Amino acid sequence: MYALYETLLKKHGKPQGQWSLWCKRPKTKSEKETVIIESILTQRANWNNVCLAVSNLKDAGVLGLKQIFSAEEEKLQRHIRPSGFYKIKSQRLKILSGFIAKECGGIDKAIKIPAPLLREKLLSLNGIGEETADDILLYAFEKPFFVIDEYTRRLVKKLELSDNFSYGRLQELFEKGLGKKDYALYQDFHALIVMGGKKDGK
Repeated sequence: MYALYETLLKKHGKPQGQWSLWCKRPKTKSEKETVIIESILTQRANWNNVCLAVSNLKDAGVLGLKQIFSAEEEKLQRHIRPSGFYKIKSQRLKILSGFIAKECGGIDKAIKIPAPLLREKLLSLNGIGEETADDILLYAFEKPFFVIDEYTRRLVKKLELSDNFSYGRLQELFEKGLGKKDYALYQDFHALIVMGGKKDGK
């Protein structure tokens, strides 16, 4: 599996563009919060539209978990409208930001929650599935959970690495195949898979 990572790295180079923030190490508290917010906005959305929504939030001074939690819902919906499904996403952002900012006591305290328990809590929130939960855990909290998305499934099918494409099976395939729990490696590997998938799809 590591050989596949090296092949993708050689072909595409270090993750950049969309991934310049998500693969940045280390991140500031503000940058981690931005990644968490983007993990919701990017659901079924074009990245350029996500950027427009993030820009709106930044201009309005609400690009943060506490700010989103206390923002008026109608205004929040207006800010994130470019990302699509803005009513649903505003609800999900409210729930997620409330969980981290209020229930966990903020980013710094949330990071100290044991990773399996934090994942379980995230998955219990409305609108947070395995891919979004692992996006947050890997890219914001630096917890080693390999993210599985449609690009990953397509690559596995193309290379005939498995005939079982369930989330848990593919996550196990990559994590065991890499042999070590390394969040930085997981970040870059997943980013390279997406970068390659998008190029192949053009």
